[in-house]
Amino acid sequence: MARDRFLDFDTPWFRPLWKRLLVVGVALGWGLFELVAGDPGFAILFLAMGGYAAYRLFVTFNPREDK
Repeated sequence: MARDRFLDFDTPWFRPLWKRLLVVGVALGWGLFELVAGDPGFAILFLAMGGYAAYRLFVTFNPREDK
């Protein structure tokens, strides 16, 4: 079902460390940029997204095996 895969951080695509670092780094970097630019709303949004991605990609990451 497509809904099950919407926020699937356990997909094998995230197995390489550089992809996980890139996703988290872009989100957190953009959040810091928005904070410096003076837009706290988008800063909170992107920092929260980066924090959630970091938690899912580094703390609870358990990739499924390829079929």
